Amino acid sequence: METTETFESLVRAEFTPKSIYLNTASNGLLPTRTVTALHEAALLRAEGRPLLALHEDVEACRAAYARLAGVPATRVAAGASVAAHTGVIAASLPPGAEVLTAEGDFTSVLNPFHVRGDLKVRAVPVERIAESVRPGTALVAVSAAQSADGRVADLAAVREAARTHGARTYVDHSQAAGWLPVDAAAHDFTACVSYKFLLGPHGAAFLTVPEDFGGLTPGLAGWVAGERPWDSCYGPVAELAHSARRFDLTPALFTYAGLRRSLELLEEIGVPALHEHAVALADRFRAGLVDLGREPLPAPGSAIVSVPGLGARQEELSRAGIEVSDRAGNLRAAFHLYNTAADVDRLLDALSD
Repeated sequence: METTETFESLVRAEFTPKSIYLNTASNGLLPTRTVTALHEAALLRAEGRPLLALHEDVEACRAAYARLAGVPATRVAAGASVAAHTGVIAASLPPGAEVLTAEGDFTSVLNPFHVRGDLKVRAVPVERIAESVRPGTALVAVSAAQSADGRVADLAAVREAARTHGARTYVDHSQAAGWLPVDAAAHDFTACVSYKFLLGPHGAAFLTVPEDFGGLTPGLAGWVAGERPWDSCYGPVAELAHSARRFDLTPALFTYAGLRRSLELLEEIGVPALHEHAVALADRFRAGLVDLGREPLPAPGSAIVSVPGLGARQEELSRAGIEVSDRAGNLRAAFHLYNTAADVDRLLDALSD
């Protein structure tokens, strides 16, 4: 874990927001080193220089995310979106299979199961998802932290319930990885986008799969999914990668060039320090809301806080230099490494007016 001095010095060196930015659940801020890497990558194209080095960034990101997620890099596929990863998982299920989901979860985690048309998709409140696994449930699909209100799923209970009934688990870490410790090894499949708490550009997402691939078919495989990609550019791929790379999508090279530096920063600071910092700020905000006579939606231990009835103030707050989200009428604030106690107090002051 980084010392307080090192934590603060790294943040000062990397972030220069022009507002009080409390909207990481929508988009994380880009570190200075990431912006530099994006610019350098774009210059390669602009100047007609080789791009081969950018493919090395993809592999560096795969390895860094694997360390963050607690799995070998051979279990990590590099893609573009959670929806695409969910689609591969949905395509693997037999007709009539039951998929258990959380009510109101993010669409990318849900919709590919619904559009199949021949699956039994059942939704329950996220607090009841573990107890709702039953014989015949084929897959439990849930976000580690809910996008709308920050509620954190009891993933240990979900895992145990799924094992008891022979179901597989699929967890979306998009609103968790980067502040909440991740244990992808505990689940069959997990996914995560790059542009929220991982502080990367848009256009990258990771999928983790079991060593035996969990029955998935690489239905989106192109040349990068070959065991020897540069020998797989023409005609059918003769030999798919022996690792999770068989589920790779052609990478957005600039994105991965930038993301590599964002992931390096997260590793320098450490997720335990990030978790302590972000949750402490969220708890400070929750306590201040109670003092104002406002009750946030219950989401203990989360870095994301949603307040009923205040979403309509989002535009007003933005004009005042405070960036938050309006989600279904709720004001949503999300806290990360670049936020401070002063940011929390400024938002509370604005809400007291």
